[in-house]
Amino acid sequence: MIRFDKISKVYNDGTEALKNVSLTIPDEQLVVIIGPSGCGKTTLMKMINRLETPTSGEVYVDGKAVSSLDPVELRKTIGYVIQRIGLFPHMTIEKNASLVPNLKGWSKEKTAKRIRELMVMVGLDPKQYLVKYPLELSGGQQQRIGVVRALAGNPEIVLMDEPFSALDPISREQLQMETKSLQEKIKKTIVFVTHDMDEALKIADRIVVMKSGEIEQIGTPSELIENPINEFVKNFIGIERINRKRAVGKREIQEFNCFFEQEKQSPCLEVDASMLLEEAIALLEDGAATCLLVKKADEKLGYVTQSILLRAMLAKEEVV
Repeated sequence: MIRFDKISKVYNDGTEALKNVSLTIPDEQLVVIIGPSGCGKTTLMKMINRLETPTSGEVYVDGKAVSSLDPVELRKTIGYVIQRIGLFPHMTIEKNASLVPNLKGWSKEKTAKRIRELMVMVGLDPKQYLVKYPLELSGGQQQRIGVVRALAGNPEIVLMDEPFSALDPISREQLQMETKSLQEKIKKTIVFVTHDMDEALKIADRIVVMKSGEIEQIGTPSELIENPINEFVKNFIGIERINRKRAVGKREIQEFNCFFEQEKQSPCLEVDASMLLEEAIALLEDGAATCLLVKKADEKLGYVTQSILLRAMLAKEEVV
């Protein structure tokens, strides 16, 4: 478990990167930290392996304060994948991937077995690729090797800092899917920094949304989609994205445009257009009314019945 306890970071120029941040990252989860540029997400992540030092507060890994640990030894136990990969061009892929196991004193047999297993997991044939040099590989293949290298020493924690942002869309989507699939197999604690909300929603077990050095909301992808805590989170996720990914029943009835003009049944209740579809159906099921008059501010949008709403829900599900 990783725990940030009241972390603040102020740089020499007075920039306040983090403001009293407290956060717990559970074991064996892929946690994405996301937010606009300059929000402090990368600074927060780098404190786990002591690439950044807090001005105040403490970071704990498995109950131990990282400030009390030797930074070199600490980094041997934490995998790290960055955007620019950093493979050594004069070394073969096998030698690049063997760096941490060699530093940890593993035998050649144990190292070779581990690397070959990981190569298969990321979809690269060991016989074909381990003898190659980084410049002989595509960007997507190099990034896969970056993942193999980060996992080669069998760390319990892996940090991934915008690892796929420089890739073309197809390679990026493939690696996102492979990362999610890989995590289901290896069950590591992965802290993943990105500015891409679609990426976060696709791969994360939990998402930490940051703004101006503070945490705005923490939740699963579905929790963020269903209940964004404030306007910043809602706008950062994007209204269209929320509507696209939200469960049909969680959408507002005004989205369905299924109203008829004349009241055909009574009694009829007046409701706001922002009411969720599932709430509207439940209201009609209670028998308090047989139809609803839907209004947006002072504008009358029209009337709906339970059967109309159910048909609209089914139609929407088919489209989605």
